[in-house]
Amino acid sequence: MEFYEKLEKIIECFNINQKFEMFYKLLNNFDKFNFNSNTKPKIFQNPSYSKFCKIVPPAKVPRRRGFETNEKKAVILHAIVHIEYSAIDLALDACYRFRNLPKEYYYDWLEVAEDEIRHFKLINSLLEKTGYKYGDFPVHNSLFEASVKTQDLLSRMAIVPRWYEANGLDANEKIINKLSKINDNFAKEVIDALKIILKEEIPHVKKGDKWFKWECKRKNLEPISTYFNIIDNFFKDWKKKDLNVKARLKAGFSCKELKILNEKTEC
Repeated sequence: MEFYEKLEKIIECFNINQKFEMFYKLLNNFDKFNFNSNTKPKIFQNPSYSKFCKIVPPAKVPRRRGFETNEKKAVILHAIVHIEYSAIDLALDACYRFRNLPKEYYYDWLEVAEDEIRHFKLINSLLEKTGYKYGDFPVHNSLFEASVKTQDLLSRMAIVPRWYEANGLDANEKIINKLSKINDNFAKEVIDALKIILKEEIPHVKKGDKWFKWECKRKNLEPISTYFNIIDNFFKDWKKKDLNVKARLKAGFSCKELKILNEKTEC
């Protein structure tokens, strides 16, 4: 079975343990695969988590307020674990959807998927300490919808790693800052986990930056104007209030881009 057929089965698999086993088997055989293919990728109709999560509009997802009870802790952790699980399928889809690219491209995104699996396990173990599990709260499918809408490499790299994952760098820092004000040992455990994730997500955005600019070069496009043209087509209001400037600069964003996102940015 070829590389892309195996990836399709992994992406569609909704048994989490089986999904991870299949992934590691593929990763361990990476050098045996041929990445050339004339077959067209499937457009997935539903995310794999639809089998065990109730999908609702973003406004219907439980609000993350407080950390006083196990349920409130679980709501926060469930939102994070859902992002990490979604990120696994997004990284796998980046390999599956775009074919006949350099071998380095596929290794980069399998490496991201491996990190996201580890991040999922890290947060999921904390979630289960609260007495809840992944699927106990409704979720939205915004990241899955973004993957469906980005069927070319340029828009995928712009929208998923360089927009959504980069936004995660901003959000992660804000959550850490809020939890640091809570005198709670469990909050400290969550902070430690989030710091690991924040540090390791920077290279993920950096990989998206690399392949976005690679595709711009291949198409003879200017990266900054191209990026914001794509963002304009996807979002009505994309100006940012808070940026994790240090993390975004490490991830490949230029100071010029950050000033466009937020004119008050100092870098």
